[in-house]
Amino acid sequence: METTRQSQTGIRPDPEEIKELLEQNAHPSEGSQKKLEDAAGRGLEFLYDVPLQISVEVGRSRILLRDLLKMGEGSVIELDKLAGEPLDLYVNSRLIARGEAVLVGEKFGIRLTDVVSTSDRIEKLG
Repeated sequence: METTRQSQTGIRPDPEEIKELLEQNAHPSEGSQKKLEDAAGRGLEFLYDVPLQISVEVGRSRILLRDLLKMGEGSVIELDKLAGEPLDLYVNSRLIARGEAVLVGEKFGIRLTDVVSTSDRIEKLG
């Protein structure tokens, strides 16, 4: 059984393999329990410096190029979301959570109100 596949960004695990690994970690056997303890002893510190791109999406819209070129200062683009709907939080272009806009001093922030479940994120990998 092939457990990885080639993509434009390189080799990544098959979503089914990821599901199996998560299930094993939820109900570890003696052998896998020792592997988990060894990994826990090593920690995840080696991942702490991995850069991630985080973006918050207010909404989306499709317009014609001619309409875009006619726009100027003060133009309004209608988005697909209603006022008051949650904002979408993406990490490396993957939906991770939803939340609401907040002010943090003079800057905008997002207060998370709903985090996408691990199983939903895994399903969208494929």
